Amino acid sequence: QVQLVESGGGLVQAGGSLRLSCAASGRTFSSSAAGWFRQAPGKERECVAAISWTGGTTYYSGSVKGRFTISRDNAKNTMSLQMNSLKPEDTANYYCAASKYASATTWPSDFGSWGQGTQVTVSS
Repeated sequence: QVQLVESGGGLVQAGGSLRLSCAASGRTFSSSAAGWFRQAPGKERECVAAISWTGGTTYYSGSVKGRFTISRDNAKNTMSLQMNSLKPEDTANYYCAASKYASATTWPSDFGSWGQGTQVTVSS
């Protein structure tokens, strides 16, 4: 089981930037695909970005493509999400997750480990 801890959330004005970090413990993280999900009140959890175990393949949802960048450092067991040009609709609780597989995936059921989440609030 991989333990995941997110950090970096907060309050930012529209147009601003935030960088989320995810620290993982457990030797399997570096061989697992991973991703960032978000969930706003009353809405389903959605995958905003995913990355393969090597970092060579990435996926972005249409709503964040061109604004968010996912990256990972397997030597440090960390993953990041750089969020630029933030919009009020990006407001949500953001979770990092480690997949049960090596290839990038966006299906929540493919992820076996989840962090507790970090709140991102974008004011207009």
